[in-house]
Amino acid sequence: MSGTTAAAGRSLRSAVDRLRALWRHSLQFRTVAVTLALSTLAILIIGLSLLYSVSQNLTQSGIAQARATSEAARANAQAILEASDATDRAAVQSAFSAAVDAVIATAGTSDVALRRVPGESSSFSLPLDRESPVVSEAITPELREAVQQNPGESFSQSVSLAGVDGPEPGVIVASDLVVSGSTRYELYIGYSLAEAQETLSFMQLVGGFGAIALILILGAITLVVVRFVIDPIRTAADTSRRLAAGELDVRLPERGEDELSTLARSFNDMAESLQDRIGELAHLSTMQQRFVSDVSHELRTPLTTIRLAGDVLHGKVDEFDPTTARTVELLHTQTERFELLLADLLEISRYDAGSVELASEPTNLVHLAGDAIESMRTLAAEHGSEIELRAPGGHLDAEVDPRRVRRIVRNLLGNAIEHGEGRPILVSVDSTSEAVALSVRDHGIGMTPEDAARVFDRFWRADPSRTRRIGGSGLGLAISMEDAVAHGGLLDVWSSPGEGSVFRLTIPRRAGLEEVRPPLLLGPDDEGEPIRLPRGGAA
Repeated sequence: MSGTTAAAGRSLRSAVDRLRALWRHSLQFRTVAVTLALSTLAILIIGLSLLYSVSQNLTQSGIAQARATSEAARANAQAILEASDATDRAAVQSAFSAAVDAVIATAGTSDVALRRVPGESSSFSLPLDRESPVVSEAITPELREAVQQNPGESFSQSVSLAGVDGPEPGVIVASDLVVSGSTRYELYIGYSLAEAQETLSFMQLVGGFGAIALILILGAITLVVVRFVIDPIRTAADTSRRLAAGELDVRLPERGEDELSTLARSFNDMAESLQDRIGELAHLSTMQQRFVSDVSHELRTPLTTIRLAGDVLHGKVDEFDPTTARTVELLHTQTERFELLLADLLEISRYDAGSVELASEPTNLVHLAGDAIESMRTLAAEHGSEIELRAPGGHLDAEVDPRRVRRIVRNLLGNAIEHGEGRPILVSVDSTSEAVALSVRDHGIGMTPEDAARVFDRFWRADPSRTRRIGGSGLGLAISMEDAVAHGGLLDVWSSPGEGSVFRLTIPRRAGLEEVRPPLLLGPDDEGEPIRLPRGGAA
């Protein structure tokens, strides 16, 4: 029994959840449901008001007719009694019976009761009380008291009378008769209102079926009208999604000259303008990418010549006077920086052109990070920083492009050395079944949240007045982000002024993962919440 109850409870919750989901996601369902609810409420209020009014009218009409008939019956009976001059018992009884017959004939009902008023004459010649089982059981003490204290007046009271099929509504009209000139009798006439009740029940039944039919008709009409309006809106929503997904040639059908067709024309004009503008921007972007690529390639030849000449001069720097030697040293340093900038520009142009392909292979990120640290250790020592590698676990190979991941690590280490203020740098590597992660933590000057939001922009500096101490093109972090996205991963940052920065690289182990829980925390406030990965190629 408990299992059946639990199953019923689950089914009910499931149905409620489905209704909630339908309410949230379907404008058509909400419109029809609200219309039906308000229509049902209006029909219920109007129907109940009408039924109450009809019920009251039928009841009052029945009571008024009963009172009028009772007055006529009492008058006829009283006329018969007053016309009789009988004094003996038989004659008085005969007149009394004639009066009762007149009451029954005039009232149209045999439910008549006559009772001698208490305290009246108890002469042996006066007739006995006449009782009707139907009426006698329904007479209340209050009604008797009203008749006894108000001679010549009539009163009515709604009661329940015993019928063939059970109790039925009725009314008793009470008045009095004077017998033998001075003795008062209470006269009670009972009328059944069953016909009025049947009429009211029939009206309730017809009204109920009519209300249900009206609600169904209203629901059908609302559904048709709503579909007529919702279908174009649904088409517009679907077209908007396709347009946002990059299908710039989709358009809305234009029919008629109403508001929906005006909306369709406006939407199509907007889509046309958007397509033209995106085409122009794509053309400009292509020209820009081609220009950067062409310029970079064209600069390679003169740069190679300058580099060779600079190397020759740098090889003989000891033979020059101090001023010339300093000039040769500057020429050599800037030529190397120019060559690095040119290489980074070519790499950025490849990413912009979408022509980057990963050369993935099983790679141990701990070993890769160790190699990158060793290559940067001398530079770090020159700036007073020590680099520590920490790998708590997960030394498993991951399918990545080792050259690009090594470049990410070197860029992050260079950035940490540049801004680490000579303090220790911590490199951490960890992995789980769904992702691998590498973070670089420095304890340098840090950044504000506004600066951290722009740290991956090309050629951006947190402090423009601060000169680069270890070279660099200003594109290292931007290229690192592109490398991370190419692997289907993410490069994010935490930083705080005076507390340093943490850069974390997260790469999914499997293609298609859109959300992973990084193996490494990003900052002191990070609780290891899942992150959404940008769409990109996966290793």
